[in-house]
Amino acid sequence: MKRALFVFVAILFGVSSDAQKISRFVAQQVATYPRLRLLDIYKSCFQDYMGAEHLVADTSSAKDYLQKELALVERDALMPWLYEYCGVKGRHVRVSLRAVKEGLVPEGLLLDAFVRSAAGVSKKKVSKWRKEWQKIIARIEKMNLRLPQFDADRQFIDSLLLEGKYAISHSPDYREAYSPHYRIVERRIFEREIKPLLEAECRQKVENSSRKTPLRVPAK
Repeated sequence: MKRALFVFVAILFGVSSDAQKISRFVAQQVATYPRLRLLDIYKSCFQDYMGAEHLVADTSSAKDYLQKELALVERDALMPWLYEYCGVKGRHVRVSLRAVKEGLVPEGLLLDAFVRSAAGVSKKKVSKWRKEWQKIIARIEKMNLRLPQFDADRQFIDSLLLEGKYAISHSPDYREAYSPHYRIVERRIFEREIKPLLEAECRQKVENSSRKTPLRVPAK
């Protein structure tokens, strides 16, 4: 009896914890991107679970596409962040092309990390992802966010998953407002190879700022 009660409480706590994580993630997304739609929340969530939308079979094509995108995008049009963890659990990371444009991350390193991340993604069944999404959307509904075109976006996502598909683009509203240009990198690769470069730059900026700030002489 006690064992059964313990198992029940553990399951209940786990469900509650998951719901809180979903709520925190969604609230943060809404605060950061006021013009986002359900499509954009969904995209971050499936990138978290599934990784990059497409497996990279041709590294040469991936390189050409990255170079063209870097040439076209203006740094000032990009969001100020350098990276953003995807979805509720952050198993994958969006690395902004700003990191390359600002010379913080070599283009070749980002490309290699992206290709290896895509190659390392196991072929998960869309049916399993659909179950994950059902948990997330159920929590979102309870949050009563009044996202624009919510019903239409939800129906579109449901129909896509029923067809055995899952990948979508950002909403036109999101693309226009935030100019999303990034590559998806698996979390362990990101934290081992890319994040240290970004943190080193942040430390350098703090140190430079401290040197430029004159010492204040205390009043006598």
